[in-house]
Amino acid sequence: MGSLLGRLGLSRPELRGWVAYDWANSVFMTSVIQVFQSYFPTVLALGLSKADSSARFYAATTIAALIVAVLGPFFGAMADFSGTRKRIMGVAIAIGVAATLGLAFVGPGHWLSGLLWYGLGNIAIAMSFILYDSLLPHVARAEEVDLVSSAGYAFGYLSGGVVLALNLLWISNPQAWGFADGGAAVRGSFAFAALWWALFSIPLFRNVPEPPASGNGNGERRSVFAATMGTVKSLRDTFHHLKRYREALLMMVAFLIYNDGVNTVIRVGATYGTEIGVPQSRLLLAILAIQFIGLPFAYFYSHLAAKIGTRMAIYLALATYLCICGVGFVMTETWQFFLLAGLIGSAQGGAQALSRSLFASLIPKEKSSEFFGFYGVGDRFAGIMGPALFWVAVTVTGSSRAGLLGLGVFFVTGAYLLSRVDVEGGRALASSAQK
Repeated sequence: MGSLLGRLGLSRPELRGWVAYDWANSVFMTSVIQVFQSYFPTVLALGLSKADSSARFYAATTIAALIVAVLGPFFGAMADFSGTRKRIMGVAIAIGVAATLGLAFVGPGHWLSGLLWYGLGNIAIAMSFILYDSLLPHVARAEEVDLVSSAGYAFGYLSGGVVLALNLLWISNPQAWGFADGGAAVRGSFAFAALWWALFSIPLFRNVPEPPASGNGNGERRSVFAATMGTVKSLRDTFHHLKRYREALLMMVAFLIYNDGVNTVIRVGATYGTEIGVPQSRLLLAILAIQFIGLPFAYFYSHLAAKIGTRMAIYLALATYLCICGVGFVMTETWQFFLLAGLIGSAQGGAQALSRSLFASLIPKEKSSEFFGFYGVGDRFAGIMGPALFWVAVTVTGSSRAGLLGLGVFFVTGAYLLSRVDVEGGRALASSAQK
């Protein structure tokens, strides 16, 4: 059993506690983000045209991402300086769980309140990701960081798939499960996702130790005022010394660009499918397929990175996303959406897990939350540019199809910038900073 856990990246309690949060939060990414994309235009946006419904959804997604991009670095730096990563993460989770429960009480036609709860949930989960990702270099050793990062995504896919499958059973036959209709079943799935997220977040807080504060020499926590002032100074110093960590900075910029496409596919793909006429039942089945395809491929990319290098494995995932852009642009049939689902499932976990672990290897551990705060800016600005591109496309042309053309540019440009990163030099610098 110990050998099996080691191969899965779960050999120690702190690793299992860390991976458990991917298991916890993935239901928001499936049962909320994906289901909401089909539920919003068909139920909450009653009375709006398809174009108006899509435009409002893209606008809300863009605004939420912009808020995280502004707040992320500050809260990341404060978590480092004050030694309160887990405390701040707990507040973000509590807000996210409350927002997800709020969605369960939004009725047909109430598109504004639905978008407000949805946007707040997106902000909260993104803030929790910044703190969660920053714990990775503290729980995983250098030689296991790719495996542990991939384990998080793999178990997240399994969790999201299991819960989404249950939700689909509710939605397809609501009366058999005690729901009045399909809309009530969807709202029930939101409530269930909130409870799942809250319950399975507990192992992280129990088993992952709080890294010491970086704000003073003995690692003690500071007062709120001292932490705030120290955070401002820390951010200013980080801006001043960014050139010292050139490889991490360049990696972050590359990630900002290519992850634009990855995040856009996650957050607007189901909306695009609904717009071109894919039936809701087929849409949700395709999303479910992504979860179970993604599980083995997350581990596949981890082992591939060990053989050909992390960067080369990321290139393969980005090449797959270029194919996704092409298939999506010409897509007119439901079966093509299932082909897209297969391609997305094979590449999504690999691109994001390996990007996270590569960045973690290029930064000093004692400032991991601060650096992941800026990394989160890349993640969130990626969430701004993509939906904004689709927002403009649907506003100008009445269709989201044109937005797919721009995504390919992001993948190519991001891959080029990634090729300019001196990975070994960056890792050596990060290691020397920790001595």
